[in-house]
Amino acid sequence: MSKKGYVKVKGAEGIYKQQNSGKYLAMKKIEGKQYQDSFVSIFEAKQWRKTFDGVSYVSVSIDDSTSSNFSTLQEVWEVMQQHHFPTLATSTKDIWMRRFELLKDLGHLPMDKIAPSKITSWVNKHVEYFKSEDYQGSGRGYAGRCNMNNELNLFVTIFNWYKASEQFEKEALLLTCPIKTKHRKLGFIKPVPDKRKQIDLQSAFLFFDYLTPLYRDLAMMQFYCAGRIGEICGIQWNNIDLKNRRMLIKHSSIFHSTNKTFLELKPFPKNKDTRPVFITDEILEILKKRVAFRELGNDFVFHVEGNPINYCTVQMNYRDAQRKSGVPYSGTHILRHGMAKLARQVGGGLDAVMAMTGHKDIKLADHYSKSNEDDQRVFSEKIMEHIRKNVLNKTSDEASFENVVSLKGFKKSANL
Repeated sequence: MSKKGYVKVKGAEGIYKQQNSGKYLAMKKIEGKQYQDSFVSIFEAKQWRKTFDGVSYVSVSIDDSTSSNFSTLQEVWEVMQQHHFPTLATSTKDIWMRRFELLKDLGHLPMDKIAPSKITSWVNKHVEYFKSEDYQGSGRGYAGRCNMNNELNLFVTIFNWYKASEQFEKEALLLTCPIKTKHRKLGFIKPVPDKRKQIDLQSAFLFFDYLTPLYRDLAMMQFYCAGRIGEICGIQWNNIDLKNRRMLIKHSSIFHSTNKTFLELKPFPKNKDTRPVFITDEILEILKKRVAFRELGNDFVFHVEGNPINYCTVQMNYRDAQRKSGVPYSGTHILRHGMAKLARQVGGGLDAVMAMTGHKDIKLADHYSKSNEDDQRVFSEKIMEHIRKNVLNKTSDEASFENVVSLKGFKKSANL
């Protein structure tokens, strides 16, 4: 490629700036072969020069582009949006759209040309950036990037849909997913911050005490039902049978991904399965209090003057109560995790967890209720108590002075 219209960047080997567009052209020779690529910032150009190993995930060679009859990742993504996105919640669509931003680097590649080596090159490039001083000094702090798992998981989701879809069933038949175990290891940037998710029983009720009445009832209902916050915010009176003590988790409130305000009432929960809940005395007490706030034409059990609850107000109230109560837990999902853990402790197994949370996947049920540091503390104390009772105390009781020789007697015998 001619460098006409480019000027050499002073102090940056192999990098040129395009005078009209302002973009940077980086060039690098590896084993006698010349490679080049264009970047928006000089930082990206320098990183490419530093890390590029001759396997380009950015550009497709002439041989690749002419020999492939496969759809590109971008084309698959666009067809997926047309046919699969209508089945997804609005919040899920928003999350996937954000996560695809980094995958756009691979968008122009035919699906059969996205080999594990190209994924490796792509992961290394982004990890290098997220570890850089520029990113680390950008003020991200606690919320800084920890790994590339979200993007890798989205690629796997796209690939699985591609393999299962009718639109691409012939071309995708023989392809295998290029994401390997090593890519998740390569995508590690820093440890995920330690966060306690399974709120214990005492902390839960201390937390409830610091909430205002509406949000106390909402939080307690979430805890007793082991529900997602959207499901509890979306409970409808027509799904409650007080006479037979039966309530259905059938709807879910969907919130805006940016400002967290109410968007719509989805007619099914996350896993699309309606979940019956037995109305215990505690749940019945909450429902009786909410009857006083029932309004004509409004079927929401929890609302603010007839308006559905916004997630941002739930977050604000929960955070305030968590801070004032001093409980070492944060977020809205801790109540679902906490009840899952309690169900496993009381019920004795994962069946109890799945019955409470509605999970169909035993792995998820195990994840929600897995052992944590509280369990380690409890079991450590029990084990040490067992050791004290059977070893330490026994040794102490059996101790005697029969075989002890006094120092005075030892000295006398030594002199003789």
